[in-house]
Order: sequence, then structure tokens, then C-alpha cells
Amino acid sequence: MDDVEVRHLPGELPRLFDDGADGAAGRTLSVPLPEGDLVWPDPGYPQRLLLMRPAFWLSDEPVHGELWCRLRAEHPRSGLWPLLMDETDQPWASGQIAPEPAAEIGNYHPHAFMSEVWADWAEQAAEDDHADLAPFGRHCPGLAPPGVPLDDPDAMADRYARVLAARGMPLGLVAVERGADAPAVAGWQGALNHNEWTAPLAAVLRSWEDRFGARVVGLGFNTLELSVAAPPVTTRHAVHVAAEHWAFCPDILFQGPGTLTGYAEEIRGKTNWSFWWD
Repeated sequence: MDDVEVRHLPGELPRLFDDGADGAAGRTLSVPLPEGDLVWPDPGYPQRLLLMRPAFWLSDEPVHGELWCRLRAEHPRSGLWPLLMDETDQPWASGQIAPEPAAEIGNYHPHAFMSEVWADWAEQAAEDDHADLAPFGRHCPGLAPPGVPLDDPDAMADRYARVLAARGMPLGLVAVERGADAPAVAGWQGALNHNEWTAPLAAVLRSWEDRFGARVVGLGFNTLELSVAAPPVTTRHAVHVAAEHWAFCPDILFQGPGTLTGYAEEIRGKTNWSFWWD
């Protein structure tokens, strides 16, 4: 491979950055990519912000997990975070997406988001419902303490990517400094029924990156797949983390085990977290 190919992002990938070629200056990508195209928001699809650039790049065909791993390793140099994008219910190439700039994410704080969700629920819930969120009930417990790493977060992400890729998913590339920002910047709408904006959820994902070694590996129409290098391993810690998960995605509880303690047992020691919204 010659020097020009190594030193510059190929094809139209520089257009993914805020300033186009200027924003991509100095970015490198040495991993050959399969055939694919840039995905632009459909102008007929409701947009909350008008962003005059493509949201992400998408491969034409499913990819092997090893390609995800190689691209993840190059992210510090390329600025492109890989995603495995499940097309079972979402034709990503149709552009039914609503991108939000990464700069918006810093305006939100995970503890404030959690407290707001909790307060809204407590105001509307019947007294009998409070048992579902025992031992906390109406009182938001705040953010859980960090987990203890079981492995390197990137190595854990690579292993989970190989598992997910076996389902047969195309590859997305999103121009972000950290993987937690990818759902918002890509315009993912999976949690729309829970929260109008994706940026607050991305703020939570940033916090999970820092506290639990989480990595965003895959997206579906209304699903999100994370690898987790430092999961809770005690029951007490798992219940606290479960409370965060509930605020992030209430459907995992109310259409799942039904109680925080029941859900906590499902995630205790688990090195991947899967979310879905109704």
C-alpha cells in the first residue's frame, strides 16, 4: 500500500467530519474497506437539527468481526468509530435518521438525566408500582460507583464484535472522538419513545465508558449493544447499576423481569449489555 493511501482517508470519508477535508486532515486509515456509501439524512424525515453533511458511512454487505476489530484499533488515528448495524428492521441506507452534533452531548449530565427520569416516573406512578424499583422506590440513588475491570475494554469490545458480526451485519463508520457519541452523531432514533434527543443518552454512554469500560459495538432499529469490561460483580452493586439501566431504558425492566433486583441478577458479572426500546 503506498504512502498516499496510508496518510489520507479514502474516498468520501473526509466528508463525515465537521469541516470536511480540513477536519479530516492528519487522519489515517490503513485498513481496506469493502464497498459502501455515505448515508445522508432523508430530507423528508423529520430533523431536529439541520446538519449539512453525511451522518455515517455504511458497507453494502455484512462484514466479519475481524474488520470491526481492526477499525476499532485504528480509531485513534482515523477518528472513525465502527458500528455493526443490524438491518433486520432498519434500512439504514434510507436515511431515516436525525443526527445530533457531538458538541451537544457535553450539555447533558448523566446524574441529572437519571434524576429527571426518576422524578417523572415517581410523580406518575401508583403507590403499588414503587416496589418495582425496590430498594430505592421513589428516591433516585444517583450514579453507581465504577466497576473493577475484568479485562482491557478494547479487547472485550473486540470479542463481543466477533459474536455480533456472526449475525450478519453491515459496518458503519461514524466520525466521533469517542464511541459513546456514535449513536447521536449517526442519527440513531431507537429510544425516541423514551427520549426525544439522543445526546442525553450519549452522555450516559460516556459515563459508562469511564466507569464500566463500556464500548458501543452495535445498533439496531431500537436496540443498542455494548461490551462491558468492568461490570458489577456483587448483588448490591448490580442493583445500583440496574437502576441506571432502568432510567436509560425503562423497557428492559417493565417488559423484562419486572423488578430491579431481578434484572440486577441478569447483569451481575455480564460483559455485554443489550438494550431495546418499545
